[in-house]
Amino acid sequence: MSSVATWPSQAESWLDQRGKGAWLAAMVLGFILFWPAGLALLAYMIWSKRMFFNACSQSRRHHARACGFKSSGNSAFDAYKADTLRRLEEEQHSFEAFLQRLRESKDKMEFDQFMEDRARRAPEDSGAPAA
Repeated sequence: MSSVATWPSQAESWLDQRGKGAWLAAMVLGFILFWPAGLALLAYMIWSKRMFFNACSQSRRHHARACGFKSSGNSAFDAYKADTLRRLEEEQHSFEAFLQRLRESKDKMEFDQFMEDRARRAPEDSGAPAA
């Protein structure tokens, strides 16, 4: 019974090792052989975000191997590189948060303008006789 429970995870890791092309090929094969299987694979790929991101952003445990970050042999440089990458990721997250706040404030400003325009038009519309 344990082999039945592990074969989906083994298939998933096998496809992950081969990249997005293997996932797409499996999905196409699924559609050709039995369309619900292809549809299920497509749904899983969308749900797990495998369709939208590259292998480097999928999993931190495979990060070093998938993206080519190997130890240089110099521990001081490796520590500096890790610290720099961590700092850059933090800056990226803070910049994305800033952009989100900027979008939200723009949306709020546009909504407030709409409500002001609507409030100005409401007295004009209420005073007009019905036709």
